[in-house]
Amino acid sequence: MKLQLLGGLTAGQFLREYWHKKPLLVRDALPGFTGLLSPAQMLELAGREDVESRLVAQGKDWMLEHGPFSTSRFRKLPKRNWTLLVQSLDHHLASGAALQEQFTFIPRARLDDLMVSYAVPGGGVGPHFDSYDVFLIQGKGHRRWRISAQENLDLIEGLPLRILSHFEPEAEYILGPGDMLYLPPKYAHDGIAEDECMTYSVGFRAPGFEELGQGFLNFLHDELELPGRYADPDLALQKHSGELPKAMLDQIAEQLNQIRWDADLTTAFTGRYFSEPKPNVFFTAPDKPLTEKTFARRLASHGLQLNSKTRLLFSGTQFFINGEDFGATGSERKHLIQLADERYLPAGNYGDALSELFYDWYLAGWVNV
Repeated sequence: MKLQLLGGLTAGQFLREYWHKKPLLVRDALPGFTGLLSPAQMLELAGREDVESRLVAQGKDWMLEHGPFSTSRFRKLPKRNWTLLVQSLDHHLASGAALQEQFTFIPRARLDDLMVSYAVPGGGVGPHFDSYDVFLIQGKGHRRWRISAQENLDLIEGLPLRILSHFEPEAEYILGPGDMLYLPPKYAHDGIAEDECMTYSVGFRAPGFEELGQGFLNFLHDELELPGRYADPDLALQKHSGELPKAMLDQIAEQLNQIRWDADLTTAFTGRYFSEPKPNVFFTAPDKPLTEKTFARRLASHGLQLNSKTRLLFSGTQFFINGEDFGATGSERKHLIQLADERYLPAGNYGDALSELFYDWYLAGWVNV
């Protein structure tokens, strides 16, 4: 199916021809789109403790501040050259989650968050590159984007921001409300507000393999079983007391060589890793929780919705939710796949086992009914 969001391309065409390969500019990708919130509402979000926000300003030097911010902080700012950024808008606005849902032709395991930036004229964060793919959607106002496929990605040292030391733009576009620009990873770009404007960025998770390796080793720590203890009943006298005995080295090497992992173990790690919420994400249990029987009746009559912060993924019969995993087969698996894909289940009878599981998730704040 051709998508206006992708300029008339099908999702398959976009993935084959553009994803990770080259930019795509789509005029009127979201017809009539002018944004999801007002500047005042965004400033209010930036004042909350549970919202990740940053303020970037450019004068003689670049300045970066982390929120939360008081409203008085913004009254002290000049009329030009500053930007406010708020992360994870999909966690705080239902409309933000709905906008992100339009990009689920990319696997949910890769989806990160929806960021919004508000800028006064001249505002921006400098020429930079991202290590992940990004869709830049223009809401209110206009932003000028300059982009480059340059190979030189050296950064200016000593700045609080990752700004390129050398930027040679190869193309330039002014985006207005509803326009969208897709950029692959490490594509240099610089966005400057032409007027008071707001831009929405759909970003994707692309962890470094070193980070994944460290995470996997931590995961193995919990899964590791090497019974027994080092012993040397046949210890022989050696010439140098400070030398590591060869028998010791051989015995330890033999035990450590028993550490193995297979596809099931790497799947378990990957599922937990990519479903694990960010460290600054917290769930709130219901103040006055329903009884389990009342919850079951509500599930049957109203259905179930994942909390906007919840991440539910699956592989085969294994499911992963917020860093935890469990197995499911048969009709239970079918219903859970629907929940993972669509993030809701309609009203219906899902059986006692799933109802009990969903009730535990409800008590943890992971789902809503």
